[in-house]
Amino acid sequence: MIPVNEPLLGANTQAYVLDCLNTGWISSAGSYIRRFEEAFAAFVGVKHAVTTTSGTTALHLALAALGIGPGDEVIIPDLTMIAVPYAVLYTGARPILLDVDPETFNLDPDRLRDFIRTWCRFDSASNTLFHKRTGGAVRAVLPVHLYGHPCRMDEILDLARENNLFVVEDAAEAHGALYRSGRSPRPLPAGSMGDVGCFSFYANKIVTTGEGGMVVTDSDETAERCRRLKDLAHSPERRFLHTDLAYNYRMTNVQAAIGLAQVEEVDRFIALKRKMAEAYHAGLSGIDGLTLPLEKPWGWSVYWMYAVLVEEPFGLSREDVTARLKDHGVDTRTFFVPVHEQPVFQKEFLPGEDALPVSVALSKKGFYLPSGLALTEEQIARVCQAVKAVRQSRP
Repeated sequence: MIPVNEPLLGANTQAYVLDCLNTGWISSAGSYIRRFEEAFAAFVGVKHAVTTTSGTTALHLALAALGIGPGDEVIIPDLTMIAVPYAVLYTGARPILLDVDPETFNLDPDRLRDFIRTWCRFDSASNTLFHKRTGGAVRAVLPVHLYGHPCRMDEILDLARENNLFVVEDAAEAHGALYRSGRSPRPLPAGSMGDVGCFSFYANKIVTTGEGGMVVTDSDETAERCRRLKDLAHSPERRFLHTDLAYNYRMTNVQAAIGLAQVEEVDRFIALKRKMAEAYHAGLSGIDGLTLPLEKPWGWSVYWMYAVLVEEPFGLSREDVTARLKDHGVDTRTFFVPVHEQPVFQKEFLPGEDALPVSVALSKKGFYLPSGLALTEEQIARVCQAVKAVRQSRP
């Protein structure tokens, strides 16, 4: 079976981990935490990076550090990992669901603009955007750079600034992805453009620590608040004296050691991802009914996962295709289930648009092929052959 993902561990991983074990620095104290944070901040192009226990806790920590809480609302895409609405709800705020772009699968700025104009009112006295239906204060927008392709950030940022909204970027799947902004002479890394960026280091990510996450920002104040809140908010004057409700989201030194070794090779990893995408493009182009991932002129994708759509001309359903690929020894994963269809939220009122047709359609048609960094050219060729064989086997 060719797995969906198999990580590559950096050349220095063993040496760094053994250093932690030999010196006894295995908890959340130790030099690798600082070194990993500094290296990752430099990679993203920001002043500060703060390690956390996961991408989910990075999102929660970022929102909490910005003061998002009960009575507030946060705009998110409907097609996303469940961690995104969870993180909003952890703060006591409410997620607002918007539909996504049919080509990039990301939050659609046109939908965002329509939502603000139709469903919101801006109160100039308080400098706050309010939701007309719920009365909640819309405080932030949370774009997700899904499957490695960046969002249309210029438009999202413009709308956010016009309406005094924080922008929290979820770049969990987009380590190294770039956006060609009209504001900058050089492409900008995903996670560096909003008020805060959040990353995941789960085992299937381009940079991994097994489990783990990172909050990045240029704001000294936000970074300091993240550091305090992730470490139980110990008082700077006296340890074990706590003034804020806080969390234990501390990454271990061992995990950071793995992460540092990964960042040292991240450029090679990204090049591998793009080379894999090129091989898939060459091997799968021209198959009627199979839509391949695209790269917009303003974006530079890292193809975290090679995500495809099964359209009607293919002659088989997405479920039939993935089942038959498994018979050929090819593992796959389907797209995320839209947030509004999640059973856990059936009793939760999630305002936004009344219909979310794009995210629904994509969730039924989309799946991704093996995309791990350890994938070989021979395996990619086998996957492409299997996809062609499945289409030829249709009734």
